[in-house]
Amino acid sequence: MTKVLLIYLVSSFLALNQASLISRCDLAQVLQLEDLDGFEGYSLSDWLCLAFVESKFNISKINENADGSFDYGLFQINGHYWCNDYKSHSENLCHMDCQDLLNPNLLAGIHCAKRIVSGARGMNNWVEWRLHCSGRPLSYWLTGCRLG
Repeated sequence: MTKVLLIYLVSSFLALNQASLISRCDLAQVLQLEDLDGFEGYSLSDWLCLAFVESKFNISKINENADGSFDYGLFQINGHYWCNDYKSHSENLCHMDCQDLLNPNLLAGIHCAKRIVSGARGMNNWVEWRLHCSGRPLSYWLTGCRLG
């Protein structure tokens, strides 16, 4: 119940403030509640670094790529492979609309990111994570965050 309440409160706060950014520590709490710490061998710091380098913690970010595909949400999940953006053929491997990845409750994005990370390439699917997070000390991402 506490998990649902925290996610509801965070999403309500974001909606009320019409904000599209989530704070690092609020995101860490949600990711921890969704059991991402240690998921497929990746720490909360890996997930925070990924969200920062991909979107700067911007939940509603949409980016057009050079190939004409689009990336969506906090983790910049690609519409050609992982979700349906109704702009071109999509493999839709996460079985969701890309717009769902922009939802302030974060659950659709987390669910899809977990599916991506569960594959053979793990977080290496994200170029920015490979360039800026992989193999680096990342514990500072949790500095000052109070996690339960």
